[in-house]
Amino acid sequence: MKIELVPIAYVKNSRTEISDDFWGSITSEITLTDDFSEKALKGIEDFSHLEIVFYFDRLDNSKIEKGTRHPRGNTNWPDTGVFVQRGKNRPNKLGLTVCELIKKEGKTLFVKNLDAIDGTPVLDIKPVIKEYLPEGEIRQPAWTVELMKDYWKP
Repeated sequence: MKIELVPIAYVKNSRTEISDDFWGSITSEITLTDDFSEKALKGIEDFSHLEIVFYFDRLDNSKIEKGTRHPRGNTNWPDTGVFVQRGKNRPNKLGLTVCELIKKEGKTLFVKNLDAIDGTPVLDIKPVIKEYLPEGEIRQPAWTVELMKDYWKP
């Protein structure tokens, strides 16, 4: 089966290099392609957060992970499978981030905490709806907290 996806928008921001930390100072613009009018975003301002699905288009195919690795190559963290991590070297090159909606202007969304570099193709935009979030406590290993300590810092 072949799946074909077409970008619905592109990211514009000051971040041009792929790197893992310090995304907190980045404000991004997500502008819909010419295939969409601003009507596609009607009502989006009623939501505080959005889920952005994007494509790691500049990822080198030779770096794609299909087995296990130490996150960020840190041997102090456990050797875990690609689907146990949220890293960029994924088999289908898909990224997913929950970000804060700052404002909408025409066909452009201004968001905070989107960890996608300038020019990244956006595949989908979904509002965050509380009822879709998990109930109860979220469990995760301690190494993930350590990994993320500088991720959203300015």
